[in-house]
Amino acid sequence: MRAVKYLFALWAGVLIYALLSTIFGGMGISAYHQLEKEQKKQEENIENLKLINRELEETVNSLLYDRDTLAIIAREHGYASQQERFIRIVGLGINQKIKNSAGEVFNAAAPQYIQDKTLRIIAVCTGLTILICMVAFDAMRFLRER
Repeated sequence: MRAVKYLFALWAGVLIYALLSTIFGGMGISAYHQLEKEQKKQEENIENLKLINRELEETVNSLLYDRDTLAIIAREHGYASQQERFIRIVGLGINQKIKNSAGEVFNAAAPQYIQDKTLRIIAVCTGLTILICMVAFDAMRFLRER
């Protein structure tokens, strides 16, 4: 009967390991929630990139098929037609209005979790602590009975 009682320490260690792995391990709940947050960030980034892509496609179509848009963009870049003459003042920064954004690069962050080796050490230490406490209580009971 006493041996079965000491197996409780082993069972407790396994239980602690299973719980910690389920919650804090590499495939645990905490890592899963972190990955869900990263997925939402990536999906928002994809939506922003789609919006930028649509705007760029509209700009390309305007430049290809609309001469007025082409003329306006050319003037913003400092060009003029053959019939026009203009004075360029150095230092005013012609290209300050021009803003081309291709979006941002988001690198997915790896989830933070406790290494499996650390979880095993915690579980073994917990099991050993329970075992030592049980042995100590049995020793104290044995000494009191004598």
